[in-house]
Amino acid sequence: MHKTDANYVFYELTRSICPECRRVIDAQVILRDNKVYMRKRCPACGPFEALVYGDAEAYVANGKYNKPGTIPLALGTQVEHGCPHDCGLCPDHQQHTCLGIIEVNSVCNMDCPLCFSTAGPGFSLTLEEVEAMLDDFVRTEGVPEVVQFSGGEPTIHPQIIDFVKAAKTRGIRFVMINTNGKRIARDDTFVEQLAEVKPAFYFQFDGFERRTSLTLRGEADIVEQRIRALDRLASAGLHVTLVPAIERGVNEHELGRIVDFAISHPAVRGINFQPAFHAGRHPGHDPMQRMTIPDILRLIEEQTAGRLVVSDFIPVPCCFPTCNAVTYAFVDGDNVTPLPRIVNVYEYLDYLTNRVVPDFSLEIRGALEGLWSSSSVAGSQKSLDELSLSCQACGLPDALTVGDVADHMLMIMAQDFMDPWTFNQKNLMKCCKEFLLPGGKQIPFCAYNTIGYREQARAQLEAMEPERRRARAEGRRFEPRPVTFSFREAKA
Repeated sequence: MHKTDANYVFYELTRSICPECRRVIDAQVILRDNKVYMRKRCPACGPFEALVYGDAEAYVANGKYNKPGTIPLALGTQVEHGCPHDCGLCPDHQQHTCLGIIEVNSVCNMDCPLCFSTAGPGFSLTLEEVEAMLDDFVRTEGVPEVVQFSGGEPTIHPQIIDFVKAAKTRGIRFVMINTNGKRIARDDTFVEQLAEVKPAFYFQFDGFERRTSLTLRGEADIVEQRIRALDRLASAGLHVTLVPAIERGVNEHELGRIVDFAISHPAVRGINFQPAFHAGRHPGHDPMQRMTIPDILRLIEEQTAGRLVVSDFIPVPCCFPTCNAVTYAFVDGDNVTPLPRIVNVYEYLDYLTNRVVPDFSLEIRGALEGLWSSSSVAGSQKSLDELSLSCQACGLPDALTVGDVADHMLMIMAQDFMDPWTFNQKNLMKCCKEFLLPGGKQIPFCAYNTIGYREQARAQLEAMEPERRRARAEGRRFEPRPVTFSFREAKA
């Protein structure tokens, strides 16, 4: 008899959760056939395996782009039960909040088969609650970079304009609304109100084919409506980041067409391709066949005929570097010039070997760190200033103004969120995108949607709704109440 080698390389041990009972369990990250998989066993539910990353070589190499975390000014919880049951943020968390998300309501004017928030009737926050959450955000961040108002569908909240004003009054640098665009496409008065307060938009846009819309959003004929909404936003001088959810076997063949559309449409400043993650409401799926960031990047290269290639995309160092990859492309007619082709972004953002390049400059490195950050949003003043500085250093025309940069630069990102099959505690501890909740807690995105935080928060916010309605009817203030969490397993 002869001993044989395993058909995989054991790369690391981490903590994950059972996709069925949500128990926290050990998980192995393994490399096999140049792909990365997570393997775990729940004592109650059995073994599970899922594809995590479609390029093992890139997964290992990206570790050098892991930037030291920034400590927030204040924390929301203490360590009591251990990660991931102390979110808030707790002292063990390794990053501050680059981007805060406030779900202002749970109701939506669509019923998408793919919806991580499981949108439906439930709660609608008051202005007092949102203002308190924004104040807590300022308390922990000083001058927060980005807040996103989400839902449900936030544009149908009757006070969404007031929420935008409240965020801007508090000096938050960039205010976004997540939307499917339905109300924008038909409501002239609303578009006029938006033009006055000037938020940016995180705009759901999955592709152009009827089958794509029907499979992911439950409606076949929505593309024309969304393009009409984008045209109206462009006419109002407002900007968007397109957010396509990419599901294998559904719309992965449409990436190049989405890029071409983004380049040509005056409202679009960025694209955030998101491999479909299976939390909340979602169709059945095979966790061994899920889309990953390397799949997205390869498809972009194939479908844009080399105008964008995989090496144009750099890991985002502020979160764990396998969670995001970004590039900025200078667009001049048919010519597309990705910024990494004219400045060696890889060298500047290499935190492991810290190699010094001939034109090394702390100022340029700082600008690139700002650009390759979750707080850098396409079209924001911060991103424009840092792009302008970077472009002046890397050979674009000297006469280039900030306005020129805004008109010609497109940000393209691939961003992967973890679901119960791929949840990795190591990644979670570096998360910089947090849900903001009444009472001051800030819950990392992938914990909120997988561990049980969302379900507990939803139940408490829904229970407060009758009193909110009474307060509105009586014209009195609704006193915000904190959302709290309890995990049986943690206490056992």
